[in-house]
Amino acid sequence: MSNKSAFVTVDKIKRRGLLFVVSSPSGAGKTTLCNRLLKTDQNLTLSISATTRPIRPGEEDGKDYHFVTEETFVDMRESGQFLESAKVFGNYYGTPRDPVETALSKGQDILFDIDWQGAQQLGETVPTDLVKVFILPPSRDELERRLRNRAQDTDDVVAMRMAKAESEISHWAEYDYAVVNYDIDEAEQLMRCILVAERLKRTRQTGLSDAVSKIIAP
Repeated sequence: MSNKSAFVTVDKIKRRGLLFVVSSPSGAGKTTLCNRLLKTDQNLTLSISATTRPIRPGEEDGKDYHFVTEETFVDMRESGQFLESAKVFGNYYGTPRDPVETALSKGQDILFDIDWQGAQQLGETVPTDLVKVFILPPSRDELERRLRNRAQDTDDVVAMRMAKAESEISHWAEYDYAVVNYDIDEAEQLMRCILVAERLKRTRQTGLSDAVSKIIAP
C-alpha cells in the first residue's frame, strides 16, 4: 500500500485531530523529518508558534513564526492565550491556543516542533490529543558531526548545543515513541507508521460508532 492510499483510508471516518509532537536535540534530524512529513501529508499542518527571537533572512511573519515583542508575549501568556510556552536560548516561544483547538475539532492534525518543556506543558493542557515522538541521534559523535556540517553555528554555539543535548536526551522516556535517526529515509517511514497507527485509534475516530451501526443495522 502506498503512503497516499494509507492516509486516504484513515480519513474516511470522521475523527478528532491529534497533536504530533516531535522533539530532539539540535542536529538529530528533527527539522528535516518534520519538513518531509508536512510536504507529503495533506492532513498535517505545522503549528505556528509565537516567538520573541529576531526574524531571520527568508522567514515570514505569520508563516514561520508570529514574531512579537517580549512585552506582547508576556501579556499573551498571562492572559492564557498559550497552550505551552518556554524560554530557549534566551528567547520565548509559545503555542497559541485558539487555532489549535479549532483545528482539532475539525479533524486536522497539527505538528509541533518543540522541546521537552513544551511537550510536558501540552501533556497537562491537552493530554488525550497528544502523540509525542523523540528523535535520537545514532551516537554523540554523529550528533556533533551533523552540527558542524550544518556550518550555521560557531564553535562556541556547537559546544553549547552539545552540552544542552545531554539534558534534552535525558527526557526521552517521557515520550510515547523514540526513533533513532540512523537513516533519514528510514526514520521518515517510521514516523509515518506512527501517524497512521495513532489516527486509527478507536477513541480518536469520533465517527466510528455511526459507521459500525450502519454495518450491523438490519
